Amino acid sequence: MRSRIPCRPAVPVAALAALALAVAGVALTGCGAGNAAPSRLILASTTSTEDSGLFDALIPAFEKANPGVDVVVIAVGTGEALELGRRGDADVVLVHAPAAESAFVAAGHGTERRAVMVNDFVIVGPAADPAGIAGGADAAAALRRIAAAGVPFLSRGDDSGTHRKERALWTAAGIEPEGAWYLEAGQGMGDVLAIAGERRATTLSDRATFLALGVRHGLVVLVEGDPALLNPYAVIPVTGARNAAGARRFADWITSPAGQAVIADFGVERFGQPLFRPAAMPR
Repeated sequence: MRSRIPCRPAVPVAALAALALAVAGVALTGCGAGNAAPSRLILASTTSTEDSGLFDALIPAFEKANPGVDVVVIAVGTGEALELGRRGDADVVLVHAPAAESAFVAAGHGTERRAVMVNDFVIVGPAADPAGIAGGADAAAALRRIAAAGVPFLSRGDDSGTHRKERALWTAAGIEPEGAWYLEAGQGMGDVLAIAGERRATTLSDRATFLALGVRHGLVVLVEGDPALLNPYAVIPVTGARNAAGARRFADWITSPAGQAVIADFGVERFGQPLFRPAAMPR
């Protein structure tokens, strides 16, 4: 049994946690007296893993391999997912901002950081390409051209892993983005792609969510292949989690050959390519 809560980043973190617990409580009410209640596991993760559809494959496979564990997903930006962990309102986090993850563990909020998978970011926009960046492989150079031309750029603006990567790319480009051309959505990746399509704007997206949702909004990949666009994900069990045993089981399973196989297969049938590459290291 699985409950999924795709949330807007603007929702207060405390409200997200309360909603997760409420939904999980409802999910557990239907268990008969003769059935053992599932062990609820709160997983805080990113909108990119949610919007790409990965959890539709990953969570049922985990629950099948771990009978009695009921996963409740809270899908927010990486910053809010880590905040849920800091507050003790999540048992385990799956996010993609390495520096923030390392700081989270160093501060004692997580027991360990374990690599799970990797894909990459891409700069996408309308096929008309008013900034003239199509076919490029230098993200910083592309951003400089976007800024110089005043082409609309839509930022996540939500302290997510994607937003943090975007800010790092602007820094590498030597630009502080501002002005009427620079827009902030404060939304998840799927919503940002929809808005970018409506406004004919450029934006930064993880490749998985773009392949799952971006094409329908009339967007194309303009810049890809820069090593700076690498996008690694990691799993971190939360220190002192309510369901510490479940958090360890999830971290062990998603980095095991079984969990890595689900990741390797995801997207192949629909897109002809995996949307994520397994990256777990042998323990």
